[in-house]
Amino acid sequence: MKNMGEAIREVLDIHGRLNVPSISLTDDANLYEHGLSSHASVNVMLALENAFGEEFPDSLLRKSTFQSVDAIREALISMGISADVFVGGEK
Repeated sequence: MKNMGEAIREVLDIHGRLNVPSISLTDDANLYEHGLSSHASVNVMLALENAFGEEFPDSLLRKSTFQSVDAIREALISMGISADVFVGGEK
């Protein structure tokens, strides 16, 4: 069972092709400066949709949405996903 931040970082570690583990980055670190490519950001988006059960709306399909852990978190919250959500089990 993971909270939102842990779930985001797990997705980044598996699908983001970052050049460092996501845990070593601050929440506002620029993920593109650490190896995230546009192709990898699509894989991250798809994995996040699967993890949280929500599809990203067209309005959020832009580079800045996946710029940092903070930006991803804000996008998920704007989609109506609670910041307190736990993934992989009940809270």
